[in-house]
Amino acid sequence: MGSLQPIFQIAGVGFIAAILHTVLKQSGKEDYAHWVTLLGFVIVLFMVAHYLGDLFAEVKRVFQLN
Repeated sequence: MGSLQPIFQIAGVGFIAAILHTVLKQSGKEDYAHWVTLLGFVIVLFMVAHYLGDLFAEVKRVFQLN
C-alpha cells in the first residue's frame, strides 16, 4: 500500500481544493476560489517534484550510477 500513498495524497489535495473552490464560488468569492485552485496546483506540483527526485535517486542507487 506504500506505493499508492503519493497518489492518494495528490488526490486528497485535489479533492480538498475542488471542494473549497466550489464553496467559495457559490458564496460569491470567485477570486478566492481561483487562488485556492492555484494554491492546490502549486502544492501538487511540489509533491510531484519531490517524488520525481526520490525516483531518480532510487534509479541511481539501483544502477549504481555516479
